[in-house]
Amino acid sequence: MTEHPTSFDRPSTGADPTDPRGALLRTPVPPRASGSALPAQGAAGQTPPVAGEDSPGAFEHSQPGAEQAAEPDTHRPRPASEGVPAQPDGGQPGGAPSGDTSSAGGVPGGVTSDGVAAGGASASGGQAGVVQPGSGAPAGAGGPGRLDAPSEPDRRTGQPTAPGRPTPMRRDGDRLRFVGAATRRIARGMDLDEIVMGLCRATVPTFADAILVYLREPLPVGDERPTGPLVLRLRRTDRIPAERDTEGGFTPAPQPEPSELETVGAELCEVRPGSALAEVLRGVRPVFTDTPAARAALPELLGEERDFALPDGRRAILAPLRGRRRVIGAALFLRGPERIAFEADDLLVAAQLATHSALGIDKAVLYGREAYIADELQRTMLPENLPRCTGVRLASRYLPAAETARVGGDWYDAIPLPGSRVALVVGDVMGHSMTSAAIMGQLRTTAQTLAGLDLPPQEVLHHLDEQAQRLGTDRMATCLYAVYDPVAHRITVANAGHPPPVLLHLGGHAEVLRVPAGAPIGVGGVDFEAVELDAPAGATLLLYTDGLVESRLRDVWTGIEQLRERLAATAQLTGPDHPPPLEALCDEVLDMLGPGDRDDDIALLAARFDGIAPSDVAYWFLDPEDAAPGKARRLARRALARWGMEDLTDAVELLVSEVVTNAVRYASKPVTLRLLRTDVLRCEVGDDVPQLPRLRQARATDEGGRGLYLVNRLARRWGATRLSTGKVVWFELNRG
Repeated sequence: MTEHPTSFDRPSTGADPTDPRGALLRTPVPPRASGSALPAQGAAGQTPPVAGEDSPGAFEHSQPGAEQAAEPDTHRPRPASEGVPAQPDGGQPGGAPSGDTSSAGGVPGGVTSDGVAAGGASASGGQAGVVQPGSGAPAGAGGPGRLDAPSEPDRRTGQPTAPGRPTPMRRDGDRLRFVGAATRRIARGMDLDEIVMGLCRATVPTFADAILVYLREPLPVGDERPTGPLVLRLRRTDRIPAERDTEGGFTPAPQPEPSELETVGAELCEVRPGSALAEVLRGVRPVFTDTPAARAALPELLGEERDFALPDGRRAILAPLRGRRRVIGAALFLRGPERIAFEADDLLVAAQLATHSALGIDKAVLYGREAYIADELQRTMLPENLPRCTGVRLASRYLPAAETARVGGDWYDAIPLPGSRVALVVGDVMGHSMTSAAIMGQLRTTAQTLAGLDLPPQEVLHHLDEQAQRLGTDRMATCLYAVYDPVAHRITVANAGHPPPVLLHLGGHAEVLRVPAGAPIGVGGVDFEAVELDAPAGATLLLYTDGLVESRLRDVWTGIEQLRERLAATAQLTGPDHPPPLEALCDEVLDMLGPGDRDDDIALLAARFDGIAPSDVAYWFLDPEDAAPGKARRLARRALARWGMEDLTDAVELLVSEVVTNAVRYASKPVTLRLLRTDVLRCEVGDDVPQLPRLRQARATDEGGRGLYLVNRLARRWGATRLSTGKVVWFELNRG
């Protein structure tokens, strides 16, 4: 349904179509040629149709009673005009003298229900233009009393109305139509700024020449009780632009241009308890500013230096904005001196606008808080930064299903493992609700814990399946778990009902890896299978959720094929010897989604395999005997000399000796020693004892307990990881 601008009078002929007040300008009756007669009544009592009457929307914006005027029954009396006050000279509306009842439809003064003199009568010339029985032309037709004369006076004030100026609402139906259109416009807003802007745009210039909207700072959310004093901030102000306000109307701010009104938005007003402004706000109902209470409250609201700018009389309405439980602000409606003052019924209009705006602001604040909670929940459940792992580069993307549903069950993760390996995880919990996000967080935490135990991928999925069954019978999810070893250049993958990964080779060839699909997590009683594949240096592995490849417009396998083709086409741009940049590759993948082609969340994890060359790896087995520490020092010294890193010899020999001594003291199987040369020098010592060493402060009389203290002081980083077969203690040193 298309909403039309609120209109209380027909647009005037020749009005600027870009003027936002064009719907409010006076509508003169089209001029008739001198001597022309009104349409004669037919023999059957029917009146010939007026030109344009049968056109579509002829009465779309007409006043109440206009439809009756178009009915063929000319003897049906029209309702009298409502809400038309007496004129200053005591005459009847329309300029007719008191007691004159010669009119069309029995309306005094010849004024019809839409405010136009019946039979072409002038609104200021008494009986001028009234058709007498048997006459063929209105008296004075084409004379100075014509309705389209530029000097036509206002029907209420008797003063000339300048072209292009808004006219007042003339009937209760006008106000009802205005309130309906204004509330619809306010209700369209979803956030705070949209609602406040809707109030301003619906009010100016239809109801007022200017408006100032003050809101509480800060706005309370829901049932929380505000603390501190009541402070109002000028949130937005709007007025008729100065270039269209040719008669010098009211200017609510020193800056006449709408683009400069933002400088006024920083004004604050602290409402003191017991003050006049506090009493007006506590009263809740809108009031005219000519009342003593409102007149005393305005200097506190606007400031002493602005109070003089207010027009006199009933040309301003102060309306408190009350939400569900408390006053959250105030709105000030103003009319300039060239416009008719507010009437008593306008207080009801202001009350409706204030009520709908306040309730909308309350809901917008609540919606903003819920969206903030959803964003924070999703952000904290996804990795804030991907780890920097040896031999692999990582990039990721996450897109929610929609702005209104920013929480989902998709997740991705990269977990460093012992031996410079890294676990790559991507999963998708069924649904897009907060419950799905909560389940996703529990499964992600479980996967991280299982990865820390260095379990095989199929065992990790098995334990995730058990955890999902403990969470509930309908907790379904898909997951793909892969472990990359940069030393062996191999990757082990296990799948639980997830779309298969795509591997982009260095030459530009993209292939979908053949991984057993398996059953989703949560089914129970299903065995998972892992496969080991080559991971050549320079290749890129892409893990994703089904939101990237499945939509209402395509099935999963069609989307996977399009993804494979997109990766191959992107790789061709950089040549066969250079892989595409990882971040740019992720953006290219997301660009394959067209408008309206996304129905689900998207989690994307890309891993570029750099690997570690065999020449940068030194690996030994040491028997658990007393001579093992000395042998470890000699082997480390030779490796450092081969790599040209003699400057690290002393530190490496000391730390290797301490770590190997602790390992052989309790180990029953051979101890492993491995040195890795990457951007740092990494040393790993493994044994078959599951207990992890702890750093402690040795006393002066203790003979031991200082080995890990030295490691902690000299190493760049260090740590210990429990394995299924024991543990690994590692440390890193910066290269010269």
